Amino acid sequence: MDSRKRTGKSIVASEDALSEVLGFSLTLGIMVLALGVIGVAGYPMLEHMQERGHLLNIEQSFSVLQPNINKVAYGKAPSQSVELKMYGSQVSVSGTSRMNVSMQIWNSINSSYDYPTIERQMRTIENQYGQNYVAYENTGTWARYPQGRSVSISEPDFAYNDNLLLIPMVTISGSKSISGSGLTRVVSQGGQISVSMHENVSMVDMTITSDYYEGWGSYLNETLGMEITSVDPQNNTISGRRYYNPDIDVLLTISPMSVTIE
Repeated sequence: MDSRKRTGKSIVASEDALSEVLGFSLTLGIMVLALGVIGVAGYPMLEHMQERGHLLNIEQSFSVLQPNINKVAYGKAPSQSVELKMYGSQVSVSGTSRMNVSMQIWNSINSSYDYPTIERQMRTIENQYGQNYVAYENTGTWARYPQGRSVSISEPDFAYNDNLLLIPMVTISGSKSISGSGLTRVVSQGGQISVSMHENVSMVDMTITSDYYEGWGSYLNETLGMEITSVDPQNNTISGRRYYNPDIDVLLTISPMSVTIE
C-alpha cells in the first residue's frame, strides 16, 4: 500500500515538473518571437520616425532661412548668415531654374499693345536629405518628396493689392556644396537691385522652369488667381496667365544675390 502511494506521488510530481518545463519553454518562445517582431518591424519604424523628425526640422530651418534671405533680396540688409543643421544631408547652391514674365501693355501713343518680356535665371539654395529635397527659390521655400508632388512650405512674396502686382525675381549665384551631420552656415550677399514699373497692364503671363514647378503651379493658380495654360513635366515647366480689367500696374524687382555655404 505504501509502495503504491509513493508511486502515485512520483507520477504527479513528474507531471508537474513537465508542465513547468513546457510553460517555461512556451513563455521563452513567446518572448523570443516578440523580440524578433520588434527587431524586424519595430526598429525600422523607429528609424522612419527619426528620419521624419529630421526632415521636419530641415523644413522648419528653411522657413527660418527664408525671411532672413528675403531681407537681402529687398535691400533691407546687405548680408545675412543663417545656420542649418544637416542631419547627414547635403546643402548646396545649385540649379538652373528660370522665370519668364510677359505682359500685355496698352500704348496710348501708338494706340496698340506692347508685349515686353523679362526673363532671369533664379537657382536655389537646396538641402537634399535622402530622396527628399527642401529649397529656397525666388523668395519662397519648397519641398519635393520621392513619390509625390512638390509643394510650398512658405509661399513666395508676390503680392497683389489695389491694382498693383509685385513680382520679385531673386537671382542666386554660387556653386558650393557641403555634406555632413553637423552645422553649416548659409551666407548671402546682396547686389544692386533693379526695379521697373509697368503701367496699363491688361495681361500677365508667367512661365517657370523649376524642379518645384508643381508647387509653383499651385501658387500661381490658388494664390495669384492665374489660369494654368501649360504644363511640361519633361522640362519641369509650368505657365500661368491672368487678364486684368481694369488695367493694373506691375512692379518688378530683380535682386542679384551671391550665396556661399560654409
